[in-house]
Amino acid sequence: QVQLVESGGGLVQAGGSLRLSCVASGSIVRINAMGWYRQAPGKERELVASMDSGGMTKYADSVQGRFTISGDNAKKTVYLQMNRLKPEDTAVYYCNADLKTTYNGRWWGQGTQVTVSS
Repeated sequence: QVQLVESGGGLVQAGGSLRLSCVASGSIVRINAMGWYRQAPGKERELVASMDSGGMTKYADSVQGRFTISGDNAKKTVYLQMNRLKPEDTAVYYCNADLKTTYNGRWWGQGTQVTVSS
């Protein structure tokens, strides 16, 4: 059984910073990719940033230059450093992992709320 646990969300003023963490646990043979998605009220879930096993990263245009994704495979952890936060970054942030256990699959964390006040 795989579990993803996020932490680090909270309330911050515009211009501030937060760092999200996501730890994967369970019978994981290989991490293929990990990333972060977000969903604001009334909107669809969208990709924020992702990182594959080779270290290649991808960012949404709206966060490019402000957010940085990083990972520690040994700790099965992915981070999202969010700087210069804006009110439009307010959303529930979800960790996502593409993993190999007894099969290849994708798992989601429970989500962590990020609220940016103006």
